[in-house]
Amino acid sequence: MLLPLLVLTACGSGDSDGTAAVGARAPVPSGDPVAAVRKVDAVAALLPADVRAAGTLRVGSSIGFPPGAYYPNGSDKAPAGQDIDLADAVAKVLGVELHRQNAAFETILPALGSGKYDVGTGNFGVTTARLKAIDFVTYINDGQGFAVKKGSTGLTTKVSDLTQLCGLSIGTGAGTTFEATLIAQKGVCAKAGKKPYDVKAYSENAASLTALQQGRIDVIMSTINGLRYQAAQPASQTTFLGEYHRLDVGFAFKKGSPLTKAFQAAVNELIKDGTYARILTKWGTAASAIDASQINPPEHQ
Repeated sequence: MLLPLLVLTACGSGDSDGTAAVGARAPVPSGDPVAAVRKVDAVAALLPADVRAAGTLRVGSSIGFPPGAYYPNGSDKAPAGQDIDLADAVAKVLGVELHRQNAAFETILPALGSGKYDVGTGNFGVTTARLKAIDFVTYINDGQGFAVKKGSTGLTTKVSDLTQLCGLSIGTGAGTTFEATLIAQKGVCAKAGKKPYDVKAYSENAASLTALQQGRIDVIMSTINGLRYQAAQPASQTTFLGEYHRLDVGFAFKKGSPLTKAFQAAVNELIKDGTYARILTKWGTAASAIDASQINPPEHQ
């Protein structure tokens, strides 16, 4: 989710008191599938020599929406989540240490281009627009979905056509693929002879949930895994309406990065040795598993 079309699909970041409502302080599931991961020399050898010598990589992470990445014990403590575990496991395979910085979702992709970070994480979906400026190494298949307030009578079925949203107010993340999709397709209601839907963009996931709970919006559009997880938290009082559009999700790099082959090989090593499956099972995202990591696959149509 990001700058109009450069960035587009992931959860926003931000840690506030309101995030507790979306499960941002939910306990971390038991088990540590990353603990047993060890360096694989053949994979580490794919890193550029200067990276191997430095032994570190700078990571810009969007942290604020479980199960991807969140602060279970407050922003002054270590983050947790599927993206955190996967990045840490990849780093172990590569024999490097991650220097992670929490960053607003919409700032990460531009910062890759400027050289501030070596890699970005934040449920970044692979889109045609993003591929023009960003390289991706995929690690899950997630995408776009919708959720409403529990007990809502306005929208009760899976959204398969955006005309189902006509006349409604939709909350989503600023600069995300969700916002871009909704804005690009806004004319579908007029063509159908219906009242247009209204799009309200929020910089934090907690803000969109609060707006939903207070009746200021009718529906939220966000990540499939995030909304499914959120709906499982009693405090959120939301109902997940299902998937709308799938997208590959990956580690993000500046275009032409020399790191992509090493990251792809590391993800595939984790898939092969079973660590990958254990991480996704821990976070309840096994339905988003991929068979093999890809570099810059085309956007799902």
